[in-house]
Amino acid sequence: MIDFLTIEYLKSGNNRQREAYQTLMQHAVLEKLSEFSPVLVGTIPISIDISSSDLDIACCWTNKNAFHNHIKDTFGNKAGFQISETIINGHETIISSFILGNFEIEIFGQAIAVEKQYGYRHMLIEYKILEQQGEEFRKKILELKERGYKTEPAFALLLGLQGNPYEALLQLE
Repeated sequence: MIDFLTIEYLKSGNNRQREAYQTLMQHAVLEKLSEFSPVLVGTIPISIDISSSDLDIACCWTNKNAFHNHIKDTFGNKAGFQISETIINGHETIISSFILGNFEIEIFGQAIAVEKQYGYRHMLIEYKILEQQGEEFRKKILELKERGYKTEPAFALLLGLQGNPYEALLQLE
């Protein structure tokens, strides 16, 4: 299985993955976030991205204000920079986005270890499903995403999962 805790696998990936690797390395994004255990999650690592897909980076913070200030100080001058705070699944969450090269970057931080965050867990589950189901299934996911479906609802539809797709996928861990 791919070690998703690093981005080394992107170097030998498809064109978009290699471009993502170059962008992240050129701008030292993960290095600048290193104290927050950053992990690239989402669709690009598992090759189910579409043209509008962003680079999602999950982080873990212990001090919300320190994380917020670090993100603002480090990336606040980037094109399209935004930062907000919200509650997701009962957890305080900081979300920031900005543009680097050909990518929108989204940084998602919670006071939860990245390996326990939904984004990382969903990615691992989806990766395993894609490995089991094969290329035709992956193409169907991409077709649904091109038609406007979010990733988890697309998986839930094709797998016949009932209820909240985000929760239903976690039942497959």
